[in-house]
Amino acid sequence: MNTGSLKSFATKARLDLIKGVRARLSVVLAENSIARVESRDAIRALERAIGNYGREGVVDRVAYTWFNRIIALRFMDANAYTPSAVVSPEAGRVTGQPEILAEAKSGTFDPDIVPPKTAAKVTAFLNGTTPSSDPQGEAYGLLLEAYCRHWNKALPFMFEREGDYTELLIPSALLAADSVRAQAVETLTRGVCEDVEVIGWLYQFYISERKDEVFAGFKKNKKAGADEIPAATQLFTPHWIVRYLVENSLGRLWMLNNPTSSLVDQMEHYIAPVDDDTDFLKISGPEELKVVDPACGSGHMLTYAFDLLYSIYEEQGYTPSEIPGLILSHNLYGIEIDPRAGALAAFALTMKAAARRKLFLKKPVAPNVRVLEPVKFTSDELDLLRPPTIGRVKRSRGTETLDLFDPTRDEIDGFWNQFQHADTFGSLIRPDADLIAPLRTHVETLEDDILGAAELREAAENVLDQAEYLTQRYHVAIANPPYMGGKQMNPLLSQFMKNEYPDSKSDLFAGFIERCTGLALPHGAAAMITMQSWMFLSSYEKLRSSLLANQWITSMLHLGARAFDSVGGEVVSSTAFVLTNLPSESRNQAGSFIRLVDGNSESEKARALSAALSERTTDAGFHLASGDDFADVPGSPIVYWLSEKMRAVFTTGARLGTVASLAVGLQTGDNNRFLRQWWEVSGVRTAFSCTSREDAAASGARWFPYNKGGEFRKWYGNQDYVLNWENDGAEIVDFKPRSVIRNPKTYFSPSVSWSDISSGEAAFRRYPAGFVHDSTGHSGFGGHAVLDQISLLLNSRYVMEVMQVLAPTMHFHIGYVGLVPVADGVRALATSAVDDLVETSREDWDISETSWNFAQDPLVALA
Repeated sequence: MNTGSLKSFATKARLDLIKGVRARLSVVLAENSIARVESRDAIRALERAIGNYGREGVVDRVAYTWFNRIIALRFMDANAYTPSAVVSPEAGRVTGQPEILAEAKSGTFDPDIVPPKTAAKVTAFLNGTTPSSDPQGEAYGLLLEAYCRHWNKALPFMFEREGDYTELLIPSALLAADSVRAQAVETLTRGVCEDVEVIGWLYQFYISERKDEVFAGFKKNKKAGADEIPAATQLFTPHWIVRYLVENSLGRLWMLNNPTSSLVDQMEHYIAPVDDDTDFLKISGPEELKVVDPACGSGHMLTYAFDLLYSIYEEQGYTPSEIPGLILSHNLYGIEIDPRAGALAAFALTMKAAARRKLFLKKPVAPNVRVLEPVKFTSDELDLLRPPTIGRVKRSRGTETLDLFDPTRDEIDGFWNQFQHADTFGSLIRPDADLIAPLRTHVETLEDDILGAAELREAAENVLDQAEYLTQRYHVAIANPPYMGGKQMNPLLSQFMKNEYPDSKSDLFAGFIERCTGLALPHGAAAMITMQSWMFLSSYEKLRSSLLANQWITSMLHLGARAFDSVGGEVVSSTAFVLTNLPSESRNQAGSFIRLVDGNSESEKARALSAALSERTTDAGFHLASGDDFADVPGSPIVYWLSEKMRAVFTTGARLGTVASLAVGLQTGDNNRFLRQWWEVSGVRTAFSCTSREDAAASGARWFPYNKGGEFRKWYGNQDYVLNWENDGAEIVDFKPRSVIRNPKTYFSPSVSWSDISSGEAAFRRYPAGFVHDSTGHSGFGGHAVLDQISLLLNSRYVMEVMQVLAPTMHFHIGYVGLVPVADGVRALATSAVDDLVETSREDWDISETSWNFAQDPLVALA
């Protein structure tokens, strides 16, 4: 699929539609417009929407709505699901007027779709009875309205009912050769429309410019509001990764229950169990299976699950005509916060069903796709929604059922208003399942004579239905969840994460890992693709501990960077994995891990996966590891590639942090104010060899050498900066709270130091006495013999391998280095080579004029 042409079309279409809708809005809202006379209800609804979202907010929403409708109609035209092509020319033509307009010109109208009054109006425009500056455009607009209303019956999520204000804002000039409609026909060829995956790509590309705007705001320290979260977090999942996730969760469950099933033959990325698995979720038939995507976007995960489920039903002997409806009604569930994305997901699933059964759209089954809507009740409404009493059984604890009790007033009110920020929290909301049934019973008893009873009952049922989706337990929860770190979260979302997901508050994706395991049944599976950071970073240690204590990592594709061709470079380093909710006695088995971090594109990684599945050897990247293996390493990082011998290293010997004193240094709060390159200041006022703070204070100097980390360099170097530490740093001390004086007792002491951040391996350097060290120039202190010993250790190949386990990201925090295992033999290392290594590196450093020990250009010395 040529995604380049799709991106060009979608991004241009967005701008064209916004421009067209904005112009149409001005006409419609004009004081004496025809719409104000003929469509008063729609105008009132439009004005309410402007009051809620603002004029530009409405323009954006309506443009998006018409984009969805145009691409939906084009997809249906291309697949002959429409009786006459609505946005496309007649079959066999690529350019020209839409077929429904051509038929209208010849006097042909479909009476089941175009009402007589509308047909008469169209005819009047076309024959000139009704004057117009654009008679064909006006006629086509009326026809398009009629067809959208018609498709509301089968596709209500995509096409609104009659009277919706979006009808007033049909973009103008849709018949022009360069219109969005014409571009859709040209770009979405019949070949492209053979795969409903195109819908997902168009969704991502349509919002790409909006996503860029949001990320530009992040760089200015702006936070993501509810309207910006969908754009900021959308990332379309490559199909081969979707296949891995679905096949190794849904497909695996089916194979465990049906070992002889031929389904395995079509699952290219299925990882067969290494050992016989007897502890799994038992199912008796396909209609039992429930799969949910709690952040479904445009439905890519669900559409492939549809394909797999179809094969399952077919294998079980179901009639082909009944299978699509059964899948949509029983098996697949999607939850989303973006209404436009939710509409596309429902559309994609419906098109999957229509592709399998041509008559499906005559008697469609609505997909179970739920867009979570914000709902908030007033105190008066809560008084009506609060039943006098509710006796209920508290959740079971093990095999024990606790006593009946009445929930508090706050619990009930909290239930009703838990969705007031649904467009921000989404599926991370965890409703109280025990309250749904009794509160639904109470809502049914509300008296009709209460003012606003119908509207109140509708809103309450909406809350209850949303809660049902979020409290069901599913056989499989599958997701590419939103990625958003704490720095980008708005205060409301940030506080919610701290309160509700304290172990995974650092990023939304981590919260969704917790949520998906909770949505899955006992012995059910959570299949996800997320950032890889949860596997290693200390900020996710509690999350890892919880997962290893409650779930089994059944399989994993460690993708690393460049798994998404649509995201350049090293921006997203990811991992795809399947977790199974298993009891402790079943979690000690080994899972399958495939290392794909070396591939530089989607295609390279996909080929590497095929090779690993074929060879199943460590050389091909196929590894086996269990939760007990990870527990051997401090912090329990998911270091599946470690050999048994390497894991044993972490269970013996001391840690570096107990052998040497490791310390983070000074944070000035304003480096531009307090730091200089050494050649920028007076040498007379610089002291290079002080051995203590007292010595420095007594020197009367202003400037002192400063260890600020720096580029990759072993043994010696990165001695460029000097610090204003006059009068024992009085000016910096007075600069609090922006300045932070850490570990001042270590200042001016000899050290081994390294940079906090490195794009490759860490490099460790010796610093003589006289330096103050920075917060990014982490340092180790001790006697001369200790510094020699740890210098040799830290610059060894052994520590490089250890650091790939302890700190596999770009950060070499002092906590990680302190965990380096130090075998007893290290203290007996011959350290005589250290002086030579440091001296060689020093000589290399000093040949540059930027060294304060530079004496002569080496070429001059040779002469």
